[in-house]
Amino acid sequence: MIARRLLLAAPAVLLGRRAAAQPITWNGVPAQGGLLRGQAPAGTRLALDGRAVRVSPEGFFALGFSRDHDASATLSITTPDGRREEMRLPVAKREWDVQRITGLPGAMVTPDESALRRITAERAQLAAARGLDQAGTGFMAPMAWPARGRISGIYGSQRILNGQPRQPHYGLDIAAPTGTPISAALPGRVTLSGDFYFFGQLLVLDHGHGVNTLYAHLSQRIAREGDVVARGDRIALMGATGRVTGPHLHFSLSWYQTFLDPQPLLPAEQG
Repeated sequence: MIARRLLLAAPAVLLGRRAAAQPITWNGVPAQGGLLRGQAPAGTRLALDGRAVRVSPEGFFALGFSRDHDASATLSITTPDGRREEMRLPVAKREWDVQRITGLPGAMVTPDESALRRITAERAQLAAARGLDQAGTGFMAPMAWPARGRISGIYGSQRILNGQPRQPHYGLDIAAPTGTPISAALPGRVTLSGDFYFFGQLLVLDHGHGVNTLYAHLSQRIAREGDVVARGDRIALMGATGRVTGPHLHFSLSWYQTFLDPQPLLPAEQG
């Protein structure tokens, strides 16, 4: 197993000058690639680094920090009674592995013009699905492992494909035989189902407030676009479609367009 290099969940954080009266709590610590899920008093308005953050009527919210986020972030808070304040959040820096992968077909490392046109169109589809800002709060549920298997790739590692540097790996890879069941890690709705050049057969699930999960390299898609699924529902079977060297699940987590690390939110043991 590739080592994990991250400070794991810490006790809930308490913010505000009058913390007893106006608490904002979350689990975890701000870190590169991290997702924070929290609750504020009903009626609170939030913005992270100038971007408005959806807050549910109950006060639930999510915050995401990119792989290469700066050393700090600014959380702007407007309390229900109209007070405004800004909190500087230190963002923990992480170290990233380098992963070298060989044996890929050349077309999967350096696509031709026709493939590039397809890839561009598919990226637009993915961006649309990952850009949704829905009111659901399925993201607040505990995250479940989507499949059982060997961890063969981790979030954030720099990828060297057939000796050529490529973009970092933005997901968690779980390797197991073709046909291994894959289940929804969180409750949500299927917003995209398709067969993509790099990802092969994939599904995207929306969990509300910009939080979504992606399941790629599938051999079979069971859930369909528009389906509402519960955590643990079987949605697909593992495969080796797209850019792969063997059967595995590429599982990714996003906050809108920002890819995040799902592993710190998963139980220590695969269930």
